[in-house]
Amino acid sequence: MAKRSYTKTPMREQAPEIRNQNFKEVALGYTLAEGQLEASRCLQCKNAPCITNCPVMIDIPGFIKAVEENNMPMAYEILSRYTNLPAICGRVCPQEKQCEMVCRLGRSKKFEPVAIGKLERLVADWSLEQPVEYNEVSGEKGRVAVIGSGPSGLTAAGDLAKLGYDVTVYEALHAPGGVLTYGIPEFRLPKRIVKQEIERIIAQGVKIETNVVVGKTLTMDEIMTDFDACYLSVGAGAPKFQGIKGTALNGVYSSSEYLTRVNLMHGYQFPKYDTPVQKSKNVVVIGGGNVAMDAARSAKRLGAEKVSIVYRRSLEELPARQEEYHHSVEEGIDYHWLSNPIEYINDGTGRLAAVKCVQMELGEPDESGRRRPITIPDSEFIIEADTAIEAIGQGANKVLLDTFPELALNKWGYIDADEETCATSIPGIFAGGDIVTGAATVILAMGAGKIAATEMDQYIQKIKQEEPVK
Repeated sequence: MAKRSYTKTPMREQAPEIRNQNFKEVALGYTLAEGQLEASRCLQCKNAPCITNCPVMIDIPGFIKAVEENNMPMAYEILSRYTNLPAICGRVCPQEKQCEMVCRLGRSKKFEPVAIGKLERLVADWSLEQPVEYNEVSGEKGRVAVIGSGPSGLTAAGDLAKLGYDVTVYEALHAPGGVLTYGIPEFRLPKRIVKQEIERIIAQGVKIETNVVVGKTLTMDEIMTDFDACYLSVGAGAPKFQGIKGTALNGVYSSSEYLTRVNLMHGYQFPKYDTPVQKSKNVVVIGGGNVAMDAARSAKRLGAEKVSIVYRRSLEELPARQEEYHHSVEEGIDYHWLSNPIEYINDGTGRLAAVKCVQMELGEPDESGRRRPITIPDSEFIIEADTAIEAIGQGANKVLLDTFPELALNKWGYIDADEETCATSIPGIFAGGDIVTGAATVILAMGAGKIAATEMDQYIQKIKQEEPVK
């Protein structure tokens, strides 16, 4: 056997000076030979910790072994037992904080962990090149409604269809995918990949109806009458602002609005699509998560000369994926660490001219476990800007919740659902994803969808067994 490489097999990427001027995918994927080389690094552990640290419990050693043996059909068959969205997860899942973080090879000081996510992408991309087989679902086990077609809803729908349920997904927007479509830029997750993954779920027998706003065009009373159970996965896309002086100025965006204009409304394809996205010279993005990275890197690609990220903590506390941070630095994004905006400055005509910030220092840890930022007195400084984008999180989508007062919410305004079962305060109504947890990762939302599908199956079959024989 060849000597095991200490480092991951590198993945080819567009050069930074080229990619920061286009929206094509940054990472170009493994060839089969590169994937086999990387797969050969796996130790094939018994009781593999990578499995238990995966929110959807993929048999990671199993599919990697199949890759090493050039058995791609088997590798995909193993993956598809656990995930309905492998090509998406292989691109956006934070593997470095989950499966790869506990990889036994990587626990050695000499070796990097196996590139599990890149291998998942390889297998999933291979599968998308194969013919799609459409299945008909009898639906005799029952009818289920899924509200929201983001990663959690799609996962639940796919799993329920596999179990034999007649599943209808209702999506408020004109295109399915939720945050996968409106939130994540093309250079990180191409729209064609999202579309192909959704087509695979439709092929399993799932029906998706777009432009349906549950709570408005369709009521929850109608849903509860027509279906045996319902899964609420409407996400947390309501924008949040700090509420500082000048927030109403022209040029101040929420990340939700900015990225929706760029992604869902095809702003990245200007001039083919005449989407109104402000042409900016100096952009300031507030926040340190993946959404902040996406907004900043999108602004750069849309022609901004200078893009800065203002984050109130340090690099050590940055919540964004390391890969996204490194890519942003390579692409020319600047950082103002330990800084926070306190005012948006008016140019005199109602437009943004600059952002006034203060410097911070880190105190004791807060409820998140990270050290609390504390303002340093008399530390104000100005950043010239014609566009500011606040990427400080999203709140609960209230369109459905405001018309469904019977549903119990928690103190943050999200749906109060059991963590182990996704059950809500109303029998037959289950919920998961960001509308329960607040903004989180795609894979955690998928994990909730898998739990919900299993629990809804058990709930419906129990109810049917208890029904009197006619």
